Amino acid sequence: MDLSLAIVLVGAVLAGFTTGFAGFGTGLVACGLWFYALPAGYVPPLVALVAIAGHVVGLLTLRRSIDWRPAWPYLVGGAVGVPLGVWALSMASPALLRTSIGAFLVAYALFRLWRSRPAPWVARRGRASDGLIGVGGGFLGGFSGLSGPLPLIWVQLKGLPVDAQRAVYQPFNLVVLALASTAMAVGGQINAEILRTALVCIPVAIASAWIGARAYIGLSPAVFEKIVLVLLLLSGTILLAQSGLP
Repeated sequence: MDLSLAIVLVGAVLAGFTTGFAGFGTGLVACGLWFYALPAGYVPPLVALVAIAGHVVGLLTLRRSIDWRPAWPYLVGGAVGVPLGVWALSMASPALLRTSIGAFLVAYALFRLWRSRPAPWVARRGRASDGLIGVGGGFLGGFSGLSGPLPLIWVQLKGLPVDAQRAVYQPFNLVVLALASTAMAVGGQINAEILRTALVCIPVAIASAWIGARAYIGLSPAVFEKIVLVLLLLSGTILLAQSGLP
């Protein structure tokens, strides 16, 4: 097997499991490997396409505990942010964004691992603020496939229970990345080679997402939140390391 293909498939396995288990993380886990093995322009659309498959599996597995209603302000904001992110993708290099997101994720994860209490000022924010967070998540989803971190961090700071957090950010990720994939296809960022790579990765990601979703069931909320924070820390570290590559 070609080394690049092996690296891409390992990324798909890790991304699928993480998406099924945590409800986010396809891009955060896979980007470090995929930016190494693939042309940079292939990665955002591949992240979006593979993430959709993982989120569908996760939502089907956990459908009885997912309530879409709290996610609507985020979804409306995400629909606004996605085309802005896709436009920015066609105009700018992702290197600066990878550095910025990586530094933010590392700082946030370290802070939350040290101080786990929610932020009262965030808990008091209403649907308008949720919508603005959705715009930011949509922008990041359209630009790089990284739609998950911003709404995830927001609902964590609100102090929502773990199932309520997933009820917001996992449907958000699915819808935003579906919109992002459509916009990327219309904008010409998805070509035949990317589709061929996605067709290889998606079955692998679906299988590992199912395993990840089953692993989530019955897990202690406190343990789950710590695992998510560690994933954010590792993801930020990978993005920072990757930003130094050409």
